[in-house]
Amino acid sequence: MIRRRKSNPTSIIQAALLCFWMCLLLIGMPAGASAHAELERAVPEANAKYEQNPKAVELSFNEAIEAKVGSIEVLDSKSRPVTNASAQASEDQQSLTLPLPTLGEGVYTVSYSVVSADGHPVSGSYVFIVGNPPEGVDAAAFDPHKELGHAGHSASTQLTTNQFIIYAVRIVYYGALLWAAGLMLWPLMTRGRGKVLPGIQQKWERMALQTLLVATLVYIFVHAREILKGYPSEEYSRLFLKTNIGREWIAMIVLILVGFLVLRFHAVLKTVWTLLILSAESWSGHAAVFSPKSASVMFDFVHLAAGAVWAGGLMLLFMLWRADRKEAGRFAVLFSRAALLSLALLIFSGIGLTLLFLPSLNYLFYTAWGTILLVKTGFVLLVLVVGGILHLRVRSGELPTGALLRADAALMALIIAAAALFTYVSPLPANEPVTYHKMGDTMHLSLRITPNKPGDNEVIVKAWLPDAVGMPKSVKLRLFSLDRPELGPIQVPIEPFEDTEITSFDGYVKAAYKTEGPLIPFAGKWQAEIRVMDKDDNEQVDKVEFRNY
Repeated sequence: MIRRRKSNPTSIIQAALLCFWMCLLLIGMPAGASAHAELERAVPEANAKYEQNPKAVELSFNEAIEAKVGSIEVLDSKSRPVTNASAQASEDQQSLTLPLPTLGEGVYTVSYSVVSADGHPVSGSYVFIVGNPPEGVDAAAFDPHKELGHAGHSASTQLTTNQFIIYAVRIVYYGALLWAAGLMLWPLMTRGRGKVLPGIQQKWERMALQTLLVATLVYIFVHAREILKGYPSEEYSRLFLKTNIGREWIAMIVLILVGFLVLRFHAVLKTVWTLLILSAESWSGHAAVFSPKSASVMFDFVHLAAGAVWAGGLMLLFMLWRADRKEAGRFAVLFSRAALLSLALLIFSGIGLTLLFLPSLNYLFYTAWGTILLVKTGFVLLVLVVGGILHLRVRSGELPTGALLRADAALMALIIAAAALFTYVSPLPANEPVTYHKMGDTMHLSLRITPNKPGDNEVIVKAWLPDAVGMPKSVKLRLFSLDRPELGPIQVPIEPFEDTEITSFDGYVKAAYKTEGPLIPFAGKWQAEIRVMDKDDNEQVDKVEFRNY
């Protein structure tokens, strides 16, 4: 028989009291115990500019963090890490320090990701500047209207029907330049080789210079008219005397005229003239805009010189083949070697220019420049095939066939045409300001980012809430890199300002916020997140995607 134990009223009351006190303890625990770690201090500071290189990044938090999990990454203006070192935690586990290497002038991003003591992940990013970094380059950098102070014009990144004439003239000019420069280079490489060749060289050198002079004058005339369309004739003097492009045109004309005098002198002087005129063309093209300028100009000069050797040599071979087949065969041995070397240099310098011009190879698909470059690359591959066959025939002692020479000449013409276009069209797209506006029953919202390029920008956020709701309690803006989703958001420090624009809506009250500074550290796809909270702590979130180059 089992006896049931009687309940003790005293023990029941004690258990109830114990539960009650435990609840009170839980309710009365300090609020800070469940809070998450927050960044309290950052060195270098967000949006600050430093004349000298910071020695390290130091981030301090309001509570201890899991030091073995936390990380700091510093990126340059092309979103590349500047160091592979690991951040070290302080003794109290409340700060992280990452030593920095020597940083050049530029815009840098600090991205951090830590875990607070309660296991909550905390991440964020901010931007700082070292020195005076060069202004970001986009299509606007290639617009001559900017130097003249003309408004209402924009640099084109695509080919249009209205630009057909100027591009056609550019092709003729570029072809004449490579032809003339190549013919003036070859006399130094062919001294004492054959009896027919010197006569052909003398005849075609003068003709090439005459063609180049006419092509240059026509090109300058057409281009100047395009630039000054709709402006008074007095602007022509400013164009030629006060702008870089105008002075470069004058220098080219002077060099071409000097070339006629150089024809009477030794082959060494002709080579010096060729180097000068190709250098002038390199300094007047896209290469002079990109950094490092010395490397881009060097690659461009090598590209032009290699193209000139190939174009001039092929022209001489074709003329010799028509005049004297035996001498053409002997010259073909020299030309085939020089042509293969020229093609190798064309490919090498072309790759170098592409890597300097474009932040990534994806940019090849954004503009006409990339399309033309891809087409040109296809032509170069075909030339390698034709050149290889020509070289094999020459090595076996056979004369080059007319079909091979015509195929090589046709491909050369197509490559020159493509090069003339893609050396004139902007390699980078144009950045357009972000202008976003949304109408809604509970909120109107607008976002403006100008000029929307890596580096300094002006950001304006406006929010309209119904009169019954009143002014917002807070408006926050964060930027997320969609290309680098692992990076923490950039907090944009917008502040209220007095907006004088007439942008009122009946029944709504407006709040306007603004900031300026290095807010976008690198090019790419971005998402702006705008969080608007009213006085009752009701929050509305809007997200806007945009990109820059």
